[in-house]
Amino acid sequence: MGNIHVITDAQGAVTHPQVQKITNADVIDALKKGLDDFWDKPSHYVFLCLIYPIVGVVLITWTSGGNALQLVYPLMAGFALLGPIAAIGLYEISRRREQNLDTSWRHALDVTKSPAIPAILAVGAMLVVLFVAWMYAAQALYQGIYGPSIPASIWAFAGDVLTTQQGWTLIIVGNAVGFVFALVVLCTTVIAFPLLLDRDVGAYAAIETSVRAVAANPVQMVFWGLIVAIALLIGSIPLLVGLAIVIPVLGHATWHLYRKLIKVPSSE
Repeated sequence: MGNIHVITDAQGAVTHPQVQKITNADVIDALKKGLDDFWDKPSHYVFLCLIYPIVGVVLITWTSGGNALQLVYPLMAGFALLGPIAAIGLYEISRRREQNLDTSWRHALDVTKSPAIPAILAVGAMLVVLFVAWMYAAQALYQGIYGPSIPASIWAFAGDVLTTQQGWTLIIVGNAVGFVFALVVLCTTVIAFPLLLDRDVGAYAAIETSVRAVAANPVQMVFWGLIVAIALLIGSIPLLVGLAIVIPVLGHATWHLYRKLIKVPSSE
């Protein structure tokens, strides 16, 4: 029965929450509400989310010292694929603030008590698999263009990438492949985690509802994706430190985007 609950809800049924049409103004409003949630107790969230830039710096240092300089950029770009997992505790904080409940940072850990935790872990595992696949794809692309040789230094590699035909091929094709991975994550998880926290619908319904939400609002979801990509880029530039602010703001905003995309049942 535990396995069934991962895919379906607690009753073994597959529900189909009603998706609503939204506008670009709704996307902006969700972002504004995300900022409001962040400013409610910014010091708590920055402290909580400092783990992300710290982990990022550690991983980048590891790749730099492990003859894997060519994977530094894919690693940083891959943070976007794991973003929904990184922000899951923030969805809970926004949910509690919406209900006028205590929003102390420790409540971000309440997600571990959610009846939907098996489904949350399943969707999270899917994102980890996609992240690993992206890293393998990036390495395969590099070897396909440059062969088995390893960059001598980060500066030499950067210069080669920006000034040679091989480098521009790597940039163009690499970003195209990365876009495909990012699109898959956007379509399958844009509201999957908030939905699972709000309603224990199961992993299948969460993913399927996210896909329907994107299909019903393609322009608005692309707009949201661009906002996320630009924000993560800006947050990553100063040694990833900006992610301590960007991730909580985007996390809170995602909760409000979910509220706009999914119709609340009349029973609620």
